[in-house]
Amino acid sequence: MRDKEPNWEWYRSFLQVLESGSLSAAARSLGLTQPTLGRHVDSLESALGLKLFTRSQEGFAPTPAALELHPYAANISATAAALRRTANGHGTRISGPVRITASEVMGVEVLPPILASVRDKHPGLVIELVLSNQADDLLQREADIAVRMFRPTQEALIAKNIGKIELGLHAHSSYLLKNGTPKSLNELKRHSLIGFDRETEYIRQMQGRLQGLTRDQFALRSDSDLAQIGAIRAAYGIGLCQVPLAARDPQLVRVLQSQFSMPLDTWVAMHGDLRHSPRCAAAFDALVAGLSDYISA
Repeated sequence: MRDKEPNWEWYRSFLQVLESGSLSAAARSLGLTQPTLGRHVDSLESALGLKLFTRSQEGFAPTPAALELHPYAANISATAAALRRTANGHGTRISGPVRITASEVMGVEVLPPILASVRDKHPGLVIELVLSNQADDLLQREADIAVRMFRPTQEALIAKNIGKIELGLHAHSSYLLKNGTPKSLNELKRHSLIGFDRETEYIRQMQGRLQGLTRDQFALRSDSDLAQIGAIRAAYGIGLCQVPLAARDPQLVRVLQSQFSMPLDTWVAMHGDLRHSPRCAAAFDALVAGLSDYISA
């Protein structure tokens, strides 16, 4: 490696080219010109003494060295974003960005009215909403606040237990009118079922409660919870849905309530370093209050 310390901006350009596969796409994303981006990559290669990309007409193909550097460059990007968010949050005014991560269903179906309410109260807030069913790492500052369906274990986090959101089996009333209502879990097998595509540890735990229903028995398979809920609403068949969410639609009917219920612990968590950030505290409190209302309703 050469003596010259690489510029942080070079790593950002390298990361964007690596993830987009071309100079033109990376330049559009960063708002830079292609020659500028090319110089950043060349400078980083020179500073590190490594060949990072193989140039061709098809684009920029990463070398093994580039792939090995990828997670470190991503960490630099995440740290820089966290630094900007922290700096923007200082002072007494409730303003600046708050990065919130939540599952697809929570982010699309549950959180928007809560976030709209806190935004009305604090117009200076900017919400960055990351939808993912994967657990973003709050300790690495990939997000400021997380809504999670399991108890956070890291000691450095501030976590508030909201209660339990119940999952139940639901179907559209028109589907049940046409196909009848199952009287037992065993009768589910003759119905059009909506379920997972790829098996995970969570799915394996759930299968025990559904008397061993397998992927082969599903008439619609998707790993997207939103797609499953959309299919239920379209009268495709019977599937899992959050009980308070289904209660908003009078056409969605819960089936086998006494025989199947899956409560999910719900938590709001944020990094302990953010407890004195006015913007994060306001968003955290709004999420706690809004989700508590959602569960109780």
